[in-house]
Amino acid sequence: SLLCVNRKGVAGMPKLILEIEPDLHRMLQQAARTNQMSLEDECMRRLEGGIRRSRYMEALLAELRADDAQRRAQRG
Repeated sequence: SLLCVNRKGVAGMPKLILEIEPDLHRMLQQAARTNQMSLEDECMRRLEGGIRRSRYMEALLAELRADDAQRRAQRG
């Protein structure tokens, strides 16, 4: 499935086209219905971080931040 996300009413905002599996598309549609949103708004909410990040993503972000802090400390 192709899914096009483009925030309405924002001039010049780039369009994002995603190719997603049918199961993911169905899950997004269900979430949109549950949250009483359009499919586009549900996708934007997720892209903007409106959902809780996975433990994997949290660990990855923590590792990246630690690496960045270490680099800054080494530079002085």
